[in-house]
Amino acid sequence: MTPSLQLARLLQLASPALPVGAYTYSQGLEWAVESGVIRDETSAGRWIADLLAHGIGRYEAPLVVALMRAWTAADSAEIARLNAEFLASRESAELRAETAQMGFSLHRLVRDLRDPALADVETTLAGLGEIAFPTGWAGIAATWRIDREAALTAYLWAWAENQVMAALKAVPLGQASGQRLLAELGGRLPEIAALALKLPEGEWSNFTPAFAIACARHETQYSRLFRS
Repeated sequence: MTPSLQLARLLQLASPALPVGAYTYSQGLEWAVESGVIRDETSAGRWIADLLAHGIGRYEAPLVVALMRAWTAADSAEIARLNAEFLASRESAELRAETAQMGFSLHRLVRDLRDPALADVETTLAGLGEIAFPTGWAGIAATWRIDREAALTAYLWAWAENQVMAALKAVPLGQASGQRLLAELGGRLPEIAALALKLPEGEWSNFTPAFAIACARHETQYSRLFRS
């Protein structure tokens, strides 16, 4: 696969057009707005950046790297272990339902793409039962031979972009605010990705209490735009 084709495939995986329903979730951000923790561009940027650095970047990101290694090695037992660990790490019912729904949609997309190269990915995912979104995403990225650092950076970017889009709707913020936030968050991604690429599993951490509380309280929020 040529570098240009790898880039095209990576852009496809990181695109908001990926039919997994990511735009319907805010991962607790909507409750943070409702509670007044997020009320403007500055507070939205602080919330997203903190979660990116201390939660997503130190647990989900290194897990994606480990999953890509496992997919490359065709280690189905390790893929199943990491998949189960991520599902178990979800702090609220909504968060677990989110990753399972997105994983289900991604599995269906793997089948619908009709790419012979993804046949083993489809078979392995089918044997997992409940599929976490990072598991399927890493499987596609590894099979398409996308560079791990580039893949991880794109994964983090897609997460940050979805959070910013949620903030634009929920706060609400203007388009210029959104672009400033994305520029600031994007500048942090290389350092976060570099750490995740070398972080041993014993140092992974998703200890983000405010995030967990926000996700749990969103489940009983009276008026909602998002599913989490």
